[in-house]
Formats: sequence, structure tokens, C-alpha cells
Amino acid sequence: MSTNASPIRYNSARFNKSAAKLHQCPEDIGAEVAFAGRSNAGKSSAINTLTNNSKLARTSKTPGRTQLINFFDLNVEGARIVDLPGYGFAKVPLEMKLHWQKHLDDYLQKRACLQGVVLVMDIRHPMKEFDQMMIQWCQNTGMPLHVLLTKADKLKKGPAQSTMLKLKKELKAELGDNVSVQIFSALKKQGVDQLQQRLDSWLMDGLAANEEADEMDGFDENYDEFGEE
Repeated sequence: MSTNASPIRYNSARFNKSAAKLHQCPEDIGAEVAFAGRSNAGKSSAINTLTNNSKLARTSKTPGRTQLINFFDLNVEGARIVDLPGYGFAKVPLEMKLHWQKHLDDYLQKRACLQGVVLVMDIRHPMKEFDQMMIQWCQNTGMPLHVLLTKADKLKKGPAQSTMLKLKKELKAELGDNVSVQIFSALKKQGVDQLQQRLDSWLMDGLAANEEADEMDGFDENYDEFGEE
């Protein structure tokens, strides 16, 4: 799909609601893309840069404070971005971590409108335990994955490019065409266009598939009502 004509404007993102459990999420229709990342990987800053809204996703000096799944509506009806909790490395009791993990797993396993996952990694410290867990989940489920290597401004261009190419090669071997990798810097607004194009593709394709499914449902209902001629 060509993304040049996408009607989505990411600076339109507006908070919808927060959910601690699957049944509290918005209705499971439309298309959404979820952002995941271990605490302090720069996920909130990436979302704020994407949407050109420094206050949209909370940034905190205390990693792991976001304990809820946060939904943001976009200007195209049914399109959303989702901020998942970086629960894995928060300084909270184990019982609380397990509680978060269960409900995050419910979301990832059962959310039908989820079109893809953006996995945020600090380019200086990629492939930590949480990252590997998310990659394994995407591999098991066939969920499309886009890796966002953040804080690229902390490295020189050569080492940053080398890290990106090495990781891309490793992940392609595991996930094939179902994974893409890019460099990103919230500070320098580097890689925003590339990220938007990836989201455009997932969201617009998801919404188009929903429209086709609705049309087929309508056809089946009419067929049942009027019968074969």
C-alpha cells in the first residue's frame, strides 16, 4: 500500500482511556498499533515525538510508573495507537509484576484489532530480557513487529548504523519479512517519517480489511434474506 496519501495525522492523537484489564479496553473494532518497551527505553518520548505532543504519553524519572494500557484515538475513525506498560523492570513487588504480565498477555493474545507491535529499544542496550520476550511472542503469533532503536543521538552515526544492521540481520533470520528495524531519536526528531509510514501501512490496511469484512457480512445477510435467485 502507498503511504503517501495516508489520511492519518498523528498530531491528532487524543487520549481515549486507560485499562488495567482486557474487558476495560475500548471496543475491539477498528485497527490499533501497540508500543512496547522495557522501562527507560524511551517509549514515552518516542510516542510524544511521533504525535508532536510532549504531554501525550507520560515520561517519568521513575521507570515503570505506567501500569495501565493507554489508548489514544487518531483522526481517522477506528485508528488508535496504544501505550503498553513497561512493567518488566519496575521496582515493584513481584506479585504486582505478575499481575501486569497476565493482563498484558491477555491484551496481546486476544485483541483482534491489534495490527502490529512497535518494540522500543535503547540502541545502546538492545535485546534485553523484555525485548526477547516480545520478539518470541511475535514469532509465535505471527504478529508484525517494528523495532525502534531509540536514543540514536547518544551514538555516532557509524556505530548506530552498525547496531541497526546487525540487529536487523538477526531478527530477519527469526521473523523473516514480518520484522523491520529503524534508528530513531526523539531529541533530534530522527526517523519520525519512517515510523509514520510503518504505522500508516498497518493501520490503513487493518481498517481496509475491516471494511471488506463488513461488506461480506452484509452480502451474506442479504443472501440469507432473499435466497438464491
